[in-house]
Amino acid sequence: MKKLKLSLVIAFLGMISFVGAQTPSLSIKGGLNMSNFYGDELNDKSMKTGFHIGLGADFEFAPNMAIQSGLFFSSKGAKYTYSSAELNATANFIQLPVHFAYKIDVTPGTKVVLHAGPYVAYGVGGKTKLSLSGKDLVEADTFKDDSSIDAFNGLKPFDAGLGLGVGAEFGRILVDLGWDMGLTNLSRIDNADVKTQNAYISLGYKF
Repeated sequence: MKKLKLSLVIAFLGMISFVGAQTPSLSIKGGLNMSNFYGDELNDKSMKTGFHIGLGADFEFAPNMAIQSGLFFSSKGAKYTYSSAELNATANFIQLPVHFAYKIDVTPGTKVVLHAGPYVAYGVGGKTKLSLSGKDLVEADTFKDDSSIDAFNGLKPFDAGLGLGVGAEFGRILVDLGWDMGLTNLSRIDNADVKTQNAYISLGYKF
């Protein structure tokens, strides 16, 4: 896993260097997130809904090929139910993806876009609540080192992982479906494993 993370960082820095030499086309994007946490001891498959919004950048460097990046506010998290108890975590990130994209011409002005690559993200807020039978018992900041919620203790803010997706360009209108898989353990608890995963759908407009 350490070798995989190192390779991810090297690839990310290389793509950032390449992107810096290009002139992008810009877009605004937003949409729906469906996320949860995964790890060695997490097996609840329920999804928590959230949203994302931000500015996208498309750096075309060859016919039908591009590097796609941007800066997005992305609300992720998880919801777990244990008998009558419920843990509801909201984790808000500022996220920077850097994806290689291949565009397939379908009709004039319409393209299918296949893309994949790394991302980095940093937690900027959110609340985690523990409730029992619908009544809130404890509330804590998701990224604060806080032991008020047993077995949670707050998350580390830095995240990095891989993403992939398929989208379409209809002239200036953009549609995208994708999935991000976090590779960084966010848990502050020794021997615990908490990573993010998120499926999303986006709509956008290219300037």
